[in-house]
Amino acid sequence: MTGSQLSLAVRPLHLGLGARAVPQPEFGGGMEWYGAYEARNAVDGAEGRLVSQHHFTADWDMWEMHPQGDEVVICIAGQMVLHQERAGGGVDTFTLEPGDYAINSPSVWHTADIASEATAIFITAGKGTQHRPR
Repeated sequence: MTGSQLSLAVRPLHLGLGARAVPQPEFGGGMEWYGAYEARNAVDGAEGRLVSQHHFTADWDMWEMHPQGDEVVICIAGQMVLHQERAGGGVDTFTLEPGDYAINSPSVWHTADIASEATAIFITAGKGTQHRPR
């Protein structure tokens, strides 16, 4: 596959055991896609990583957390404000601009605010991801 077929914004990438890079089906935009992703790549367990790109024009409407490993968030355009909820209470806030990144540690709930618009690349240990309303 070449060209736009391999755009992270359209077809996320799975990094698996044995240093494999596996293009995934076109992103459908719903939670069902993530469930199917986890089933397709279950053999890689907690060591598998989803690499995806998303464009945002509004604040996230939920919190999420990944219990199996770190998630790296790389801002590539615009600006986003990432909020991480500490285990003992309180929230740490980071403003990410193009080229900046943050790490969401395992089991840290996180969300983001978008003032205008932002695009980010995510490298996610997705197994067991959980969501809750904001």
